[in-house]
Amino acid sequence: MLELYHNDMSVCAQKVRIVLAEKKLKWKDNHLNLFKGEARTEKYKKLNPNGVVPTLVTENRQIITESTVITEYLDEAFSSPPLKPKTPHLIATMRLWTKQLDEGIHVSTASVSNAIAFRYAHFEGKSKEEIKMHYDAIPDPARRERLWDLAMNGINSKYFSIAIFRFEKLFTDMEITLNKNEWLAGNSYSLADIAFTPYITRFDHLNLLGLLDQRPHILKWYDKIRKRDSYKVAIEDRLENKIVSLMIEKGKETLPEVRQIINKG
Repeated sequence: MLELYHNDMSVCAQKVRIVLAEKKLKWKDNHLNLFKGEARTEKYKKLNPNGVVPTLVTENRQIITESTVITEYLDEAFSSPPLKPKTPHLIATMRLWTKQLDEGIHVSTASVSNAIAFRYAHFEGKSKEEIKMHYDAIPDPARRERLWDLAMNGINSKYFSIAIFRFEKLFTDMEITLNKNEWLAGNSYSLADIAFTPYITRFDHLNLLGLLDQRPHILKWYDKIRKRDSYKVAIEDRLENKIVSLMIEKGKETLPEVRQIINKG
């Protein structure tokens, strides 16, 4: 059986679970609590040296990391239903969308999430020394410095406005595309739509969908996404209510300031 090391609220893990649900695959559930640092243990880092989720262990005990790679692997290994478009050009279009995740979108999501809400979860019940130890344990130095700055400064962090403006560009590109096509890579649902589903969901949970008021085609796309069975199985049924409530609360407080940052830009 397939094994997935994941976290319920991780955007990267969510898109892998959507693929598993679309293909109705059975898998062993290895859930890791990221706030407790369970992805940074020496045991887990033997599977994933970067100390992040998700990690897939195949039926042949092969280890695959990086969520975009995992979703393509699953689509190649389990062909029904196919989640790639039918033509080479549209497959390339799909990959140009998913490529963006590793070129700024995912980092921007982490920046927005941490600045607005997650830093409060990391602080809860910890001394200053324990908080510092938590961030010092992040393996990648660039990621460690960025998340520490976001934790200490929130939306005033130098990384926050960079992240928000990266999303502004993404939303503009998505709106233009979805005005012409039903889905991101043509007129069939694909890995491109799956890849971006958790990221728009995150903005929903952060109470930031107001930023899409003038982008009706994205909202229509998101409405269709949420009606799919795979969305319920992979995301809705696994939401951690305490974390979602924190995001909603802090996002509501922050939205006016976020709008100001965008307007000033």
